[in-house]
Amino acid sequence: MSPEMIGVLGIVLLLVLILLRVSVGLSLFLVGFLGVSWLSDWQVGLSQLGSSAFGTSNNYGLSVIPLFILMGMFMSNTGLGKDLFNAVDKWIGHFRGGLAIATVGAASIFAAISGSSNATTATLAKITIPEMKEYNYRTTFSTAAVAAGGTLGILIPPSVILILYGALTSEPIGPLLIGGLVPGIIMTLLFMLMINIQVRLDPSIAPTKMEKATIEEKFSSLKSVWPFLLIFAISIGGIYFGVFTPSEAGGIGAIGAFFLTLLTKRLSFKGLISSLDESIRLTVMLFLILIGASLFGKFLALSQIPMYLTTTVGSLDVSPYLIMAMILVVYFILGMFLEGIAIMVLTLPIVYPLITQLGFDGLWFGIIMVMVLNIGVLTPPLGLSVYIISGVVKDVPIQQIFKGVIPAIVTMVAFTIVLIIFPEIVTYLPGLIE
Repeated sequence: MSPEMIGVLGIVLLLVLILLRVSVGLSLFLVGFLGVSWLSDWQVGLSQLGSSAFGTSNNYGLSVIPLFILMGMFMSNTGLGKDLFNAVDKWIGHFRGGLAIATVGAASIFAAISGSSNATTATLAKITIPEMKEYNYRTTFSTAAVAAGGTLGILIPPSVILILYGALTSEPIGPLLIGGLVPGIIMTLLFMLMINIQVRLDPSIAPTKMEKATIEEKFSSLKSVWPFLLIFAISIGGIYFGVFTPSEAGGIGAIGAFFLTLLTKRLSFKGLISSLDESIRLTVMLFLILIGASLFGKFLALSQIPMYLTTTVGSLDVSPYLIMAMILVVYFILGMFLEGIAIMVLTLPIVYPLITQLGFDGLWFGIIMVMVLNIGVLTPPLGLSVYIISGVVKDVPIQQIFKGVIPAIVTMVAFTIVLIIFPEIVTYLPGLIE
């Protein structure tokens, strides 16, 4: 059997294991170890098992992962989500669809702190949907607003997914995080515009909130949230201006968030323990995936599949954009059935060399990939964000929630096309710091 065929069998086995809900990290370990051992011998497989674990965990650059996760956990366990929503609501809640727009605004800010779509969606679903229900917002509309806002969690820095992408592809993490900033802001504004248009077309889905906050109330609402935004500005701003490395920025953000939550008396002992526990669990999960991905990547290298595909596609007389479109269609289909991290570790060892061979920027592709993965969390049958919301709003059929997010999916597809046509939207800011 040829090395390429063994590689294909390994990919199929990995996909089957993931679909059977075997841990992504363990699936990568198993397939990578078996594949390397098959293509060489058992001693080489065991040797690579040890070297992959040591090489990955000994990488100083990856220390940014637990640090930014810890920063997000400290802030997530302080009740910040409700304060953010109330503050944004004070400023724009009286507009057409104001509460839904405030939900997206709060999601964008919370995303900049948590770095996770799941955390953003779960937190805001519990806070904002009951509030919108009180003002007689149509439930399918309010749930769609939360689902759309939740997708910003892996686009706006510090995104855990973008950090993982950098670790898997060796793209510099600092520019990657900065690269998600402008698309994240634009996506936020597009979601707000989408909501406003929907309400203008059908005013019954979101009655106008009559009371308008005074100037004093607006500025007073910022008192509870500005210190946390300052932490974000210092850490991400430090990366942009070259003051900190990403790891140093994560350390400053984590320690700053810890002392800030102590000084403001927001972090209880239970919250502290919960933050540490969740940070450890998530970090261990991500490092298991990274170690497994390293071993799986060595197996694919031995199988020569990436080299074969790169050579074959490079010799085709077709537009690189046509190949890019085909890759994105495959990602869209995979997103309907697999979780984003699984898709990344399964495909990047093959797709990333192909993308760079075609002349595309690896940093730009990272943002495009995140956009497509975000579409996947809203589409059936998996639609992870929709299922999270369904767990909070149990009286709404999940089919109705899926129907409600269609405008958000259309908006995201349109913006992804814009990013493909105008890559400078992604690359301009990172280019200034290189």
